[in-house]
Amino acid sequence: MAKPETFFDMDFTKYLADLKVPGLDLDAILESQKKNVEALTHANKLAFEGMQAVMQRQAELLRQSMEEYAKSAQSFGDMKDPQDAMARHTEMAKQAFERMISNMREMSELMAKSNNEVFELLNKRFSETLEEMKKMMEKAEAAPKARKTAAS
Repeated sequence: MAKPETFFDMDFTKYLADLKVPGLDLDAILESQKKNVEALTHANKLAFEGMQAVMQRQAELLRQSMEEYAKSAQSFGDMKDPQDAMARHTEMAKQAFERMISNMREMSELMAKSNNEVFELLNKRFSETLEEMKKMMEKAEAAPKARKTAAS
């Protein structure tokens, strides 16, 4: 076997095939690893899309807040009575606080939804990998028994 230039140039399928380990189903192992990489790729894509959605929503909320602030600042200029202005300012502060709490809850729910999707995908693949490994082990254990029965 020719020496690869770098680690990434190495053809692992040839290397493992040269090992010739009895009961080792190289194709099944490679297929399982391929599925693992695909699941991780999909999980990363879901996580990225989830973060994009959160960031877009945060930008929308910031834009809305700035518009509301500009409107309220204009309305304060028209007020003549200081008590009325103070009462209105207090009410606006209360509304802004409630809106902030609501927005934080919404952001938290968006992030939780994204995280749950990623976790469910990875958990499903992990369960599949365990099942694949179990089947490979059963097949590897059955191979010597089958050879003994055939030799008899």
